[in-house]
Amino acid sequence: MAINAKASQEFVPVKEVRDGIVVLKDGSLRAILLASSINLSLKSYEEQQAVLLQFQNFLNSIDFSMQIVVQSRRRDMRPYLTLLENRMREQTEPLLKVQTREYIEFIKSFTESVSIMTKNFFIIVPYSSVSLPSAEGVIKKLFGGTNKKTVAQEELASFEEKRTQLEQRVGTITQGLSRMGVRTAQLGTEEVIELFYKIFNPGEITASIKSQ
Repeated sequence: MAINAKASQEFVPVKEVRDGIVVLKDGSLRAILLASSINLSLKSYEEQQAVLLQFQNFLNSIDFSMQIVVQSRRRDMRPYLTLLENRMREQTEPLLKVQTREYIEFIKSFTESVSIMTKNFFIIVPYSSVSLPSAEGVIKKLFGGTNKKTVAQEELASFEEKRTQLEQRVGTITQGLSRMGVRTAQLGTEEVIELFYKIFNPGEITASIKSQ
């Protein structure tokens, strides 16, 4: 029995990425923030409790939902090894050249037995609005009083209105996390697209690394 394969795009509820903002097929918006991390194990007990209390106050201060995503990936050490090899070639001191070569071999053997992971922390900020069609809009649709230009203008106005509300939420989260020492940066369009590509095509990235 033949199975009709469907493109992964059909299962992804993303309509487009505009100005770094993800527009879903239902019209709702999502902003993606990249957040720094805090190593609590390096802090004293009092500092740990202070950070946890600040985080609790932050969660209690927001009146909308958000999503925290932790992404773990194996770190590609090849660029670092290439950098070391180039420096080794440029090194004129024999002893330093030998030490650099031994360090390169150590890194290679270590990464073969242990997977070095890198973690990224993302905060997904949503916004959706339920708008009822006006009487004027209903009449225009019934009697064909709308055109493509008008629809495009209305969609743009709706997007800008929702983006303003979304940016206010982003500001609230950014300010709240900054009080804890957590830095955030909103992803741009290219960064969002790259993030989605890596999420939905992990096999291609792994194959590319192994083949090189």
